[in-house]
Amino acid sequence: MSKTKTLLMLPGDGIGVEVTGQVRRVIDWLSRKRGVTFDVREGLIGGASYDRHGTPLSDETLAEAMAADAVLLGAVGGPKWDDLPFDKKPERGLLRIRKEMGLFANLRPAVVFDALADASTLKLEVVKGLDIMILRELTGGIYFGQPRGIETLPDGTRKGFNTLVYTTPEIQRIARAAFDLAMKRNKKVCSVDKANVLESTVLWREEVIAVSKDYPEVELSHMYVDNAAMQLVRNPKQFDVMVTTNMFGDILSDCAAMLTGSLGMLPSASLGAPDAEGRRKALYEPVHGSAPDIAGRDIANPLATLLSFSMMLRYSFDMDAEADMIERAVKNVLAGGLRTADIMQAGKAKVSTSVMGEAIVRELDKLNV
Repeated sequence: MSKTKTLLMLPGDGIGVEVTGQVRRVIDWLSRKRGVTFDVREGLIGGASYDRHGTPLSDETLAEAMAADAVLLGAVGGPKWDDLPFDKKPERGLLRIRKEMGLFANLRPAVVFDALADASTLKLEVVKGLDIMILRELTGGIYFGQPRGIETLPDGTRKGFNTLVYTTPEIQRIARAAFDLAMKRNKKVCSVDKANVLESTVLWREEVIAVSKDYPEVELSHMYVDNAAMQLVRNPKQFDVMVTTNMFGDILSDCAAMLTGSLGMLPSASLGAPDAEGRRKALYEPVHGSAPDIAGRDIANPLATLLSFSMMLRYSFDMDAEADMIERAVKNVLAGGLRTADIMQAGKAKVSTSVMGEAIVRELDKLNV
């Protein structure tokens, strides 16, 4: 049966165009072999949008994102746009689309595939079998709090300031998302804060504890962010679901990313609150940046973007079977020895972005029995 869904693809800047191109291969395969069809539309964001429209996110593109069933984003930014005013920088487009779509929950899995376990800078026994989900609050905290800015004091001293603020509803909804995820995993949540020095995260801890009472099956623990950073590189397998603030999640998820050996392997999902019919606005994107130094050379790793698309199938469209197939295809291709440059290992075959995409499609053919 055909299942047509509207997908807005925003390749963005740098390698974003190349890696999202490999997703189109899989979309075509799903249409041919699984009867799953997408109405794929494409728009501009980041530097590409600024070059065309003078803004990192146009109102028209935002409207398309709001109307789509899901959004897939490549990457934004690059040195070409470094000298733009702050409100015109490519990253502001990403922040705006997250904010306007109400995408408050950022899911960042850190999974170590067996074939890449020895690619991590940590010892094999520390990372083999790792499977963590970091849940980052995405629309509140210090990145959005007011007042903020830079001002000059009467004596000529310049002062930069930002405001870290959270409300009860903001904390409760991300906490519930964490507990819901934990119920489908290993029923463990670690809430990361800095409640020993920050009143905003004293409130965070209190509200997470309050929500936990609705999930008696889930084991809740708390950890200060500095200790959490240390524990991620000391004993990461102690964690299942980690939930934390916007800024702490930004930092810790990149730390966890390197446990896997490469940012090029890590997907993410940003989800909004469900509507009356249970549908959520959602944006999916690889964790890696735009990598302008390798853009256009067909050497970027497309696997994080393909895995982001897999998350889309799972969380936005309830297509668990197809999501599982993509994840198995990635696992099998890696086990077969193919590597892009960022995850290259001795004795393995280095391949291009497009060849890796082709290999995933071939593996999907094998699995589609």
